[in-house]
Parts: sequence; structure tokens; C-alpha cells
Amino acid sequence: MVDSISLHRYGAGDIPLLLDTWADAHADDPEIADAGYTPDALRRQITGHAHRDDFTLITAYADGHLIGYGYGFRCTPAYWYGEDLLPHITPEDARTTDSLAGICELAVRPDWQGQGIGTRLHQTLLDAMRPQWVSLLAMPGAPAQRLYQHLGYHYAGPYKSSPNAPVLDLLLLRASP
Repeated sequence: MVDSISLHRYGAGDIPLLLDTWADAHADDPEIADAGYTPDALRRQITGHAHRDDFTLITAYADGHLIGYGYGFRCTPAYWYGEDLLPHITPEDARTTDSLAGICELAVRPDWQGQGIGTRLHQTLLDAMRPQWVSLLAMPGAPAQRLYQHLGYHYAGPYKSSPNAPVLDLLLLRASP
């Protein structure tokens, strides 16, 4: 029952054990595994991001069990989009804003998906970070794309973090006017 879900906010240095939740949320998606998104890669990613003062982590618990989480941080457009994609981001104020947040992970255990928990995690992240614009990366065609479309994200361009990395969809949302 969604009403019995409790959300908790954490900052830099307060990272609970999240890898099992992330692995479970993506366990049945061979594209994610093939793209190299392993629990070890996630541990390195989260550890690197958690050093930021503006790191925000929201967890969802049901009956004391971690069932989902999301995290992100405020950043510059040049940092988030990268120099190659930055000139192509529209509208212009999304690439010149000083109020951008990047969401790096948003995951809910499979048994809890489709119950509005991802939406609640997302909204709680936005309430905590209070950005004008928010962006995230998603695997093209992934089931999570339905949630992102429902939340109002639009496709902003292809994103590749390195030459050997997969091409991801960079999605963008105006969070506040």
C-alpha cells in the first residue's frame, strides 16, 4: 500500500546501502547489464557524486525495507550536458540557467513499481533541490521512459559519457518557471 511508504532525505556522507535496490530494479534488463551499469560501477558513481555539498538522496521504505531511491545534485549546464551537446539544448534558458539539477538514479524495486513511488521520489527530490530545470539520462526504449514522459520530460538529445559508453537519451524538464 502506497500510504505506508516513508520517504527519507539524506545528504553528502549519508549514503545507505543502495546497491541491492538498484540491482533489483534493473535485474531483468540485459541492455543495462550489457552497457556496463553494474553494482560496482554504481558504487563508484555514487561515491564520486556524494562528495558534492549539494548531493541529495531520497529513499523510500515500506515496513522498514528499502524499496526505492533517487539521487541528484545541482550542477552547471556545461557539466551536465557536456560541451558537445550544450549548444544544441533548447530552449536557450535550459543551457544558460544557474538553476539546473541532474538526477542520476531513480529506481524502485520491481514488486513496487507502478504504484506511484517513482513519482513521489522524483517530486521529493525536486522539492529538496528546488531547480528551475532538471535533467536525467535514460536508456532509449527503457520502461522507465513511460514514467519520465508522464512526469513531463522531453528528449533533449543523445548523450554519451565516453567513446565506449552507450548512447543514452538526455531528458529535460522545466521544474519551475
